[in-house]
Amino acid sequence: MSCVLGVLTKQVENLHVFLLVCGLRRVKDPLYLLEAFAEWHSQNPLVVLIIIGPVIDPVFTAEVEESVKRSVGVFLAADLSQEELHSAMQKSFALVNSSLSEGMSAAILEAMDLGLPVLARDVPGNAAIVEHKVTGLLYSSPQEFVSMSRKLLDDRELQERLVRNGKNYITTCHNPVKERITYQKLVETLH
Repeated sequence: MSCVLGVLTKQVENLHVFLLVCGLRRVKDPLYLLEAFAEWHSQNPLVVLIIIGPVIDPVFTAEVEESVKRSVGVFLAADLSQEELHSAMQKSFALVNSSLSEGMSAAILEAMDLGLPVLARDVPGNAAIVEHKVTGLLYSSPQEFVSMSRKLLDDRELQERLVRNGKNYITTCHNPVKERITYQKLVETLH
């Protein structure tokens, strides 16, 4: 047995971890994919969904914990430091975003920067940074998520294109050096 983000799994070389990074609160909708993913896992035990993030709403977190306990192939992991989270992301197959509403998802941007394919719910905030089939995949239902995930698993060219274009997007539109300079200038004008 080995430990993947605190979740015990059999040592399987071909395990595909889909990582849903979010603060545990209703707007992030971490249970949106639960049933469809559990059904997919029953058909393909090599796919797992790990939900990870800080407790924001304790009552909702208890609901998530109970729902995950009753599901197969879906796990809830404790919050990690940024360094640990980035390491976990790099060991995962894809990053998942299931938010009902999103601003500019730091998790999506970090995943692109780390070379991880992104599957995001098709809401305006996600669609503003994820171009469908170019920098990531946008889905509108749990069934569409599973269908796109299956395609991504089977299509190495698609995986490579999403990773390459995601990294290019980060370099072009969210270059950390350029953003730091811009924010420094902004702060200087406020003083």
